[in-house]
Amino acid sequence: MKLHSKDILGMKELTPGEILLILDTADSFAEVSTRDIKKVPTLRGKTIINLFYEASTRTRTSFELAAKRLSADAINISTSTSSVVKGETLIDTARTLEAMNPDIVVIRHSASGAPHLIARMVRHSVINGGDGFHEHPTQALLDMLTIRRRKGSLKGLEVAIIGDIAHSRVAHSNIHGLTRMGCRVTVCGPAPMIPRDVEKLGVSVTCNMEEAVRNRDVVMMLRIQFERHRASFPSIREYAKFYCLNEERLALANPGALVMHPGPINRGTEIAPDIADGMQSVILEQVTNGIAVRMALLYLLSGGSP
Repeated sequence: MKLHSKDILGMKELTPGEILLILDTADSFAEVSTRDIKKVPTLRGKTIINLFYEASTRTRTSFELAAKRLSADAINISTSTSSVVKGETLIDTARTLEAMNPDIVVIRHSASGAPHLIARMVRHSVINGGDGFHEHPTQALLDMLTIRRRKGSLKGLEVAIIGDIAHSRVAHSNIHGLTRMGCRVTVCGPAPMIPRDVEKLGVSVTCNMEEAVRNRDVVMMLRIQFERHRASFPSIREYAKFYCLNEERLALANPGALVMHPGPINRGTEIAPDIADGMQSVILEQVTNGIAVRMALLYLLSGGSP
């Protein structure tokens, strides 16, 4: 089996079979990162460009490491030091890069749909590294890999996604991916942070965090998107009072429940420090698994077979 598209733009476009293909391939690449020499010659001669219009630590570094561990050439382009500051449009930038014949371009952009626009215009593969409020498919894939490696399977798990659902591309991708793979998903947050009609995506909704956490196998906390909207709640302190994951709330979840967060963490706002660093936290495992997932995507989009 191979991916049906040359691009990875969102979880909505991936079938359950394709998701399993990516996760299984990522599992096979995870071992590379444990070696003394963390490199295989799989993509030697390939060129990967990371084009990031927004700040990023985890995603951009993860893609760069993934490319280098596959022996591909990785080039990072920051818009603050590119022709974008001179007024070059996204389309012109994409066409300029295409003229240089890369194999894959990873793009992060504040405008929802920007990667889709570029993918329609260029021959090379495009990976969505996060677009506006829309999707962040590679984050959802690494989250699913982390859950599967800990729990053995995704099917039938009870998952709570808590926080700023409306402005979180991570939440949107995870909702599409987890429900498609058989998880039962509950979303929770202040009413202004819950998208209208989100139930149509196959999730349950509550504004009560205790209800959301109770009897869950996975508790996924989200970062408040301060840079994307004006506060939808009276104060940070009040938000933390009702929606911060602390020891008392986590005790309501099933024994051995996983605690997740896409990062960066606002400690004490979304999650208590002792929980973020505690035994049930898999936050750093998510980071580690992100490299394997992105290695898998670069490999599969370059024509590799599982």
